Amino acid sequence: MTPARFPLRPAATAAALASALLLTLTGAPATLAAPAPTGATTPAARSAADTRDTTPAGPPAAGTPVAVNGQLEVCGTKLCNEHGTPVQLRGMSTHGTQWYPHCLTDGSLDALARDWNADVLRVSTYVQEGGYETDPAHFTDLADSLIRRASERGMYVIVDWHMLDPGDPHLNLDSARRFFTEIARRNQDRNNVLYEIANEPSGVSWSRIRSYAEQIIPVIRAVDPDAPVLVGTRAWSSFGVSEGADESEVVNDPVDASNIMYTFHFYAASHRDEYLAALTRAADRIPVFVTEFGTQNYAGEGPDDFAMSQRYLDLMASEKISWVNWNFSDDHRSGAVFAPGTCHRDGPWTGTSALKPAGAWIRDRVRTPDGFPAH
Repeated sequence: MTPARFPLRPAATAAALASALLLTLTGAPATLAAPAPTGATTPAARSAADTRDTTPAGPPAAGTPVAVNGQLEVCGTKLCNEHGTPVQLRGMSTHGTQWYPHCLTDGSLDALARDWNADVLRVSTYVQEGGYETDPAHFTDLADSLIRRASERGMYVIVDWHMLDPGDPHLNLDSARRFFTEIARRNQDRNNVLYEIANEPSGVSWSRIRSYAEQIIPVIRAVDPDAPVLVGTRAWSSFGVSEGADESEVVNDPVDASNIMYTFHFYAASHRDEYLAALTRAADRIPVFVTEFGTQNYAGEGPDDFAMSQRYLDLMASEKISWVNWNFSDDHRSGAVFAPGTCHRDGPWTGTSALKPAGAWIRDRVRTPDGFPAH
């Protein structure tokens, strides 16, 4: 069995942001533990949450991904634009907004939209690890601010409920209901929002994940009936591969809802032919969105395997599978696109001078036309 990817997040609270950049992870994933959260957020995190915007959503700028493609919907096994044409979104995920809000400035978002030509930003709201549960109002406002700012730049936005540990999504069910109800209410007039309702379930059966999805999807649909919903799969969104299963459990027992896609995550230096084969098979049978991947090992660190990564990207291009890379920050790990200190220096954001090798590689592939109308 391919080793499971341990969540690649800094073992630090928001109060220890500066020292997190110097942290070196050691030991096996099962024994790695983060310091207990303080329950407080830093001034940097507070200032990054703009005052809540109550202005009605306006039309996206001409020529942007949203202006060209409009409201997305799932058609068969593909993600399609408002004209029924299959599209492939390509973009970046934020790191945890409790740690790296200072990487999400007007300048960096401008660069992502206009220099990288990204179609989509994934906004990762952690539930634990100093995230949502420590200050629900703050992290709801922060997610809403990022949705608005990405929308102003004509990008699609994935609202990522970044649950990791505990791996059973039911244990955060009440919080998820509150979060998604409020985020959907604030953004119900937008046509560019997708909802990822459980980042990486683990240690639970597919039937339990499906049960969670069938309780959360109606919460969103009651407010925002047209938005695609992205459902996490078993074993860190690997279709169960890293826990000895495969995509057949989803194929044979799908979520009872329409306009949904199933998520798949991979880290190419660790997740090789077995993972790639599962994605290949699944792409022909169910709608798939790769909402997180990296060119490194399962911890988002170590050497990049660009050759294996390209095999995944070639498959995703041929099957029109949308993808989001982890992550748009200056964390010290090789999977963060910017060199450490870039965010505190406020750039440079454009070009490649501040990018690590993985950042330069992925920027080039976000920018490269592949037939998606907005590129």
